[in-house]
Amino acid sequence: MATSLIRIAPGALTLGKPLPWDVFDDAGNVLLRQGCVIQTDTQLEQLFERGRFKPRKIEIPEKPQSAPDNRKHNPFAEYGDLLAHLEATLKAIANRDDTAFKRLLNLAKTLDSMCRQAPDASLALVHLYSISPTIQEQMLCYGILCHMIARAFGLEEKRAQVLTAAALTANLALVRVADQLNASNKLLTEDQRQVIRKHPQRSVEALKAAGIDNKLLHKIIAQHHEQADGSGYPDGLSGTDILPEAEILALSERYVAMITRRAYRKRLNITQARKLIATLADGHLRPAIPRSLLAVLGEYPPGMLVRLVNGEVGVVTRRAALARGPFVKAIFDPEGQRYLESMERDTSLLDFNVRAPEEPETMPSMDFSLLWGFRS
Repeated sequence: MATSLIRIAPGALTLGKPLPWDVFDDAGNVLLRQGCVIQTDTQLEQLFERGRFKPRKIEIPEKPQSAPDNRKHNPFAEYGDLLAHLEATLKAIANRDDTAFKRLLNLAKTLDSMCRQAPDASLALVHLYSISPTIQEQMLCYGILCHMIARAFGLEEKRAQVLTAAALTANLALVRVADQLNASNKLLTEDQRQVIRKHPQRSVEALKAAGIDNKLLHKIIAQHHEQADGSGYPDGLSGTDILPEAEILALSERYVAMITRRAYRKRLNITQARKLIATLADGHLRPAIPRSLLAVLGEYPPGMLVRLVNGEVGVVTRRAALARGPFVKAIFDPEGQRYLESMERDTSLLDFNVRAPEEPETMPSMDFSLLWGFRS
């Protein structure tokens, strides 16, 4: 195995952000598990010096999948693969590769299958990696949220699959500049504003140039920055002239932006973000769309850190069901000491009610697969 490991590139890891995959030493021994959080610059330098990771070979089927994907999905183990597949797909589109459409369809179907089979763990990815996500990570988050909102909204399945593909490609034209814009604390220049305003059309143009001609896909992307009051772009559409799919994508992007840290502002906690989403049902979007997102999230969505009334701190792993939950894996005792093993708590029980969201300066390290009951 050691021969298949490659060095971690500078910039691939970020302080305070969970590792996206396991890290190994030269001999193939695990140094750190996915979900471990790097706390200091010294630790980061040591990882770049000693750390290796195992790249995955992304297999693209000869034709788009037709049968349902019935594999057992572990969203945490697949996270790095999904990012690599997305990067390869975006590159294929940009290069007008004849595999581009096949890659996009299969990635969208894989993401939909994962969300359907492991919804709580998939939703947790959005919150666990929302500290300072790359543009590709944001796109995956949009895809997850779009799938879940679409199901709650009652969107027809074939249209929902196209929506997932739109979520993965709507910001194609921003890939080269998005991370730079998010890291800047300066006012946007006029040139940067124009890049942002034109990205829906330019993303559609890139898809067309790659031979991807799905009209619904193009329309969703073209409209995802339109506003119900006519103040959006590029065409100033309003009301029902805007597709519900475009509004679902717009809301997914808005939610991720709310809970993401930027150089020019602090991130909102999930409770604050939910309150803002509730206001969007008043004339900003079709009311059923923000309500669908609120239903998907629940009061305490998976991946959120909370403090319980007994003083324990844990991470929400499952949403409420049948008058029980949401369920939390407690990882710190009331004195702030780390448990050797996490303890599951049903927060519908009085002793384990949620007292408040927990917002530490740095997210604690966690073995995500273990907490969510997957085999690492």
